[in-house]
Amino acid sequence: MPPVDPTPEPVSPAPVPPNPAAGSGPASSFRPPHHTRVGDFRAMPGAQVSERAAVGDGSTVWELAQVREDAELGAECVIGRGAYVGAGVRIGDRCKLQNHALVYEPAVLGDGVFVGPAVVLTNDRAPRAVEPDGALKRAGDWEAVGVTVDDGASLGARAVCVAPVRIGRWAMVAAGAVVTADVPDFGLVAGVPARRVGWVGRSGVRLRPVPERPGEWECPRTGERYRERPAEGAAGATGGGPGLREVRPVEHGAGGRDRS
Repeated sequence: MPPVDPTPEPVSPAPVPPNPAAGSGPASSFRPPHHTRVGDFRAMPGAQVSERAAVGDGSTVWELAQVREDAELGAECVIGRGAYVGAGVRIGDRCKLQNHALVYEPAVLGDGVFVGPAVVLTNDRAPRAVEPDGALKRAGDWEAVGVTVDDGASLGARAVCVAPVRIGRWAMVAAGAVVTADVPDFGLVAGVPARRVGWVGRSGVRLRPVPERPGEWECPRTGERYRERPAEGAAGATGGGPGLREVRPVEHGAGGRDRS
């Protein structure tokens, strides 16, 4: 994606007609913990940002991207070329949607979420164009379900998240993965269907086990320590598997304290 040029003045968004090819189910009433407000943002020539959308300060919407009515974007977001943000979608601060990412309502993204090129967040568990009798399905003929992506998580290029699923904090979904079940905090998942293959830290680097300390993991880039915990206490854990929690960096042999 080309670098952001800070010189152009903000462009007033133009009215956008509904996209008949997009999902048209009801938007979620969920609101993220922060309060999105309309600010000074840039809509590049060719971008379509609904007058009913709320976009935060410092955000940029690149050409051919579409932000639908009642969508809420936080501050300092980047919406790449040809990306789609559905009606009523909630996106936190400092999120990046790369080119041609498709985020269908009622998806909710936390702060600092990365959505790679051509990623798809679906919203229909049983998609059909027509009813069993052959009649065309209308907006009220199906119920939209959403994908939730928690703070700091990353979705690799061409990954597909099949709603309804939750991607935990700082988790990493590999390129091309198809996610059909919840992903735990700090989980690294890959494949079709996606399975957990390891853990990642806040830096995005795969964690390595700490010698002679079973269940403890370390980030090779930052030195931060993480500790596994049983499924019963693992917020966001999937399928009975373990979760991960952060502990403060400690000297070898010292006890850690919860950081999350």
